[in-house]
Amino acid sequence: MGYKEENYQNLSKSLIKKLEKRNFEGYYCQTASEALELALSLIPEGASVTHGGSESIKEIGLLDAIKNGNYQYIDRSLAKTHQEKREVVAQGVLAHTFLTGTNAITMSGELVNIDGLSNRVALMCFGPEQVIVIAGINKVVSNVDAAIYRAQNVAAPINAIRLNAKTPCYETGNCANCHSDDCMCVNIVTTRHSRIPGRIKVILVGQNLGY
Repeated sequence: MGYKEENYQNLSKSLIKKLEKRNFEGYYCQTASEALELALSLIPEGASVTHGGSESIKEIGLLDAIKNGNYQYIDRSLAKTHQEKREVVAQGVLAHTFLTGTNAITMSGELVNIDGLSNRVALMCFGPEQVIVIAGINKVVSNVDAAIYRAQNVAAPINAIRLNAKTPCYETGNCANCHSDDCMCVNIVTTRHSRIPGRIKVILVGQNLGY
């Protein structure tokens, strides 16, 4: 193990203790392949599974594994109209597992996320029996202010490009606190505690993942 990897492991060990005080379950995996194996071990075969918009779950191969595995996959890509999207989200409320990334995680253990349509933050807050969060080490920041800054000025502009959203951050690369029709930052949610112990499971990965 190199110096950098040992530092990531030590940082994650400290952060996991903070997560546990918030009724979250915390795990650390050094590599994406280890994170994939762990995530799949937490999902029973045959379980209904849905997900939010997340590059991290794609990058570790989790989304493909769910699509091709023995699960009841709720395919959000099939929804084309606003009503169809509402119906898919409604199915997700009763899903066993919700898969997502996070825009940032503070050293105190808070999860900070921004959302435009807000289906992702909605299902993190309520519904599925368990939420599995995949978080690369690049998502760890010092506090909530730094987390919001990261979400708005790092994640949002890249997501605006990915989604072809007509926002100022698409053009400039940083947040303008806009009220455009395609605004990426409709809701900014800090998840600071889980009332249901262990419902939210955070898998920290010692690699850069997502935006």
